[in-house]
Amino acid sequence: MKELQYINRYFVKYRGRLLVGLLVTIIAAVFKLFVPIIIGDTVNVVREYITGEITDLEFVKSELVKNILLILGTTLLAAIFTFIMRQTIIVVSRYVEYDLKDEVYQHYQKLSLSFYKNNRTGDLMSRISEDVGKVRMYVGPAIMYSTTTITLFLVVLPYMFFKAPMLTLYVVAPLPILSVCVYRLSLAIHKRSTVVQQYLSKLTTFTQESFSGISVIKAYGIEPRINSEFVTLSEGSRDKNLHLVKVQALFFPLMVLLIGASNLLVVYIGGKQYIDGLIDFGTIVQFLIYVNMLTWPVAIVGWVSSMVQQAEASQKRINEFLQQVPEIQNTSSEVQTVHGTIEFKNLSFTYQDTNITALKNISFSVKAGETLAIVGNTGSGKSTVLELIGRLYDVAPGSLLIDSIPIANRNLDNLRDAIGYVPQDAFLFSDSIKKNIRFGKEEATDEEVVKAAKNAAVHKNIIDFSNGYDTVLGERGISLSGGQKQRVSIARAIIKDPKILLFDDCLSAVDTETEEEILQNLQKISQNKTTIIVSHRVSSAKNADKIIVLEEGQIIQQGTHNELINLEGYYKELYNKQLSEKEI
Repeated sequence: MKELQYINRYFVKYRGRLLVGLLVTIIAAVFKLFVPIIIGDTVNVVREYITGEITDLEFVKSELVKNILLILGTTLLAAIFTFIMRQTIIVVSRYVEYDLKDEVYQHYQKLSLSFYKNNRTGDLMSRISEDVGKVRMYVGPAIMYSTTTITLFLVVLPYMFFKAPMLTLYVVAPLPILSVCVYRLSLAIHKRSTVVQQYLSKLTTFTQESFSGISVIKAYGIEPRINSEFVTLSEGSRDKNLHLVKVQALFFPLMVLLIGASNLLVVYIGGKQYIDGLIDFGTIVQFLIYVNMLTWPVAIVGWVSSMVQQAEASQKRINEFLQQVPEIQNTSSEVQTVHGTIEFKNLSFTYQDTNITALKNISFSVKAGETLAIVGNTGSGKSTVLELIGRLYDVAPGSLLIDSIPIANRNLDNLRDAIGYVPQDAFLFSDSIKKNIRFGKEEATDEEVVKAAKNAAVHKNIIDFSNGYDTVLGERGISLSGGQKQRVSIARAIIKDPKILLFDDCLSAVDTETEEEILQNLQKISQNKTTIIVSHRVSSAKNADKIIVLEEGQIIQQGTHNELINLEGYYKELYNKQLSEKEI
C-alpha cells in the first residue's frame, strides 16, 4: 500500500467525519451481536419448557415476547447506525474523489506542452476518471467494510471462546487457510489490475481520437479498418479483464467452502459437546448464527483485498503524473507590470521531444507599442517565436527579455495575463459563441463582445445564425468554417485588451477583403500595444513597423516593407508572386 499513502492527506483533512463514521460503524456492529445471544436464550427457554424443566407457560410467553421485542429493538438500532455509517464514510469517499480529481486536473494545467506531446488525451482522461474512481472505492467501501469485519471478529471471537473454547478453536481453524489464499490471490489481482487499467487507457485514447477525427475517417472511407482496429483493441481489453475476473472469481467459492466447513464443525463438534453435557443447546444455535454472520465479513476480506489492490494500481498511475514537476515554474511572486518591450539575444531553441532546432542564434527587438511581422516558409520557426514569448517553453538564461527583465524572472501569471494569443490552429470550446469570446475576458459585457466580434469581422456571420451569439458550437468549434473559427479566436484575444498581441498566421483561412478589414481594425486596436504578426502573406505584414524573414530558424532579412521590396531576396520574391496572383 505504498502508493496509497498519498491519500493519507485526505484522511487528515476529513478526520472528524471519518472518526464519527468509524465510531458509528463499531456501534452498529456491536448491536448486531446481541441478536444471536437473545435467540440462543430463547431456544434454551423453549427447550426447557418442552423437556419439563420449566412448567410455567406464562413465564415462557413473557420471555418470548420480551426477547422478540429485544430482537426488533437491537435490529432497528443496528439499521439506524448502519445508515449513519454509510452517510459518513461513503460521503467522505465522494469528497476525497472530488478533491483528488481537482488536484489532478490542476496539476495537468501546470504541466508543460512537452508533457501533452508525450501523453495521449485518452490516457489523461482515464487517470482522472477511472483511476480516481478505483481509489474512491478504497477510501469508502473498503474502509467501511474492513472496520465492520474487524469489529465483528474482535467482539464475536472472544465471546465464542468464553462460551465454548474448544468449539471456537475448531470453528476458526479454516481462517489461517483463508488468510494465505487471500494473500496469494491479492498479489495476482494487483498485477492483473495494472494491466487492465493500461488497456482501458489505450481503449479510451483510441475512441477519443476516432471521434475527434471522424471527418477524416469518413473522407477516406476507412470505417471498416478503424472498426477492425477497435475490435482488436476491445478483444485485448476483454481478455485482460477476463484474466483478472478469473482470479477474483476464486474468492467467493473459497469463502463459501470454508464457511461451510465451519458450519459442519459446529454441528458435529457442538453436537458431541452437547451430548457430553459440556454446552447447552442454545450455544450451538448461537454458534451457527455467528458463523453465518461472519460469512459476509470473511467474504468481504477478499473483496476488500481486491479493491485495495486495484486502488493501489490506480493510485500508482495517478502518482506517476502528480510526481512530474512542471518544466515552467513561476519564479516570482512580485506583481509586475508588463509594458511590452521584447528582446531576443542570440537565442537558439531545440524541441526536446523531437530534437529539432527551431531557432538558431536569432537577435531582434520590438519596442513597446510597435508592430513586428514575421514571414517565412513553413518550419522556419515563426510559431516558435510566439510560443517562447508566451513562455510555453523555457530558453537559455538572458536570451529573451521582456521589458529588459529575463523572461524566466518575470511573474508568469502577470506575463500571460498581459498577452492576447491567437494560435495558428484556432481552438474553440463546446460552448456558445458569446462564452468563447468571453474566454478572453470573463466579465465582458454583451456590448464588448459585439464590438470585439465586429473588429474581428465575424459579427455579420454570427447574427445570421439561428441563435446568434448564443449558438452552441460543436466540439473544437466544428460548427464553424475555418475562417469563422479564426475570427472568433481573434475576437477572443482583442476583447482582453492586452499589452502584447500575438497573431500566428490567424488570417490564412479568410479572403483578402475580410483580411484587409481585419487588418485595418487591428491597426486601430493595436495602438500602444506590442503586436507580433506571423504570416505567409505580404498583405498582413506590409503595415508593420518592422519585418523579419526567417529561414530554417535564422533571420535572413529584416527591415520595413518599403526597404525589403527594394532588396533582392525572399521578401521581394514573395511580394511579386502574391501581387501577380492578386492581379490574376
